[in-house]
Amino acid sequence: METNVINDEQVEILLSDLLEQYGYDFTGYSRASLKRRIVRLYGLDKALSFAEFRYKINNDHTYFKRFVEQITVNVTEMFRDPVFFKTLREEVLPKLGTYPFIRIWLAGCSTGEEAYSISIILKELNLLHKSLIYATDLNPTVLEKAAQSMFAMSQMKQYSENYILSGGKKDFSSYYTANYSLAKFNEDLKSKIIFSTHNLVSDYSFNEFQLILCRNVLIYFDRELQFKVLNLFDESLEELGYLALGTKETINFSQIAGKYKRLQTEKIWRKVE
Repeated sequence: METNVINDEQVEILLSDLLEQYGYDFTGYSRASLKRRIVRLYGLDKALSFAEFRYKINNDHTYFKRFVEQITVNVTEMFRDPVFFKTLREEVLPKLGTYPFIRIWLAGCSTGEEAYSISIILKELNLLHKSLIYATDLNPTVLEKAAQSMFAMSQMKQYSENYILSGGKKDFSSYYTANYSLAKFNEDLKSKIIFSTHNLVSDYSFNEFQLILCRNVLIYFDRELQFKVLNLFDESLEELGYLALGTKETINFSQIAGKYKRLQTEKIWRKVE
């Protein structure tokens, strides 16, 4: 599909519509990746014209939800980057285990695989009973899927391998029940997860956390919006709390950089003021 089907000016019109109609602010997102995904959807749905495409987004709420789902990136898996989860298991969470209660914010949780991964590690460290994971995303459709705690059985072999590489010692299948083509994860894992919509661009801090994870979300934002979101995380993080980002993301060059010390491995920083 040629990227000139929708031009840069039309992308700006759509972003302006989203802000005015729905309060969704995508203006700080990287234009190249946004445009690529908008053009892909335009081609997939065989819109007759840009005007028709725009009209559907603005007037058909079901289609608007599809549009947001398609232009936000929802690529995730359980225990993705196992070494990162091993670091959480061995270095970060045991330190937080000394707290009377652990509040974790997983920002940009997508369909929930990461939330259940953290819940499993907390359970194995005997910390789940005194923890709460706030798993948030801009996209209500992916949150609905996450709350069902069901994932494709075809993924379980990969997830089990990731789990073992991340330091897991149990039989991974003990955490779910096979239900035809789906794996339904145990209720006790979900009981400590709160799934909720939160827009990193426009919403405020809503609690004080000991651990904030936001992996592979900031790469889709421009520099100014990245700094704004990092400040939001800083406001939301307790002293000596941890901030975890994706492999290509950093707090370097931001206003908050001086308050944090990076762990030797992985993109995890501790707030030391």
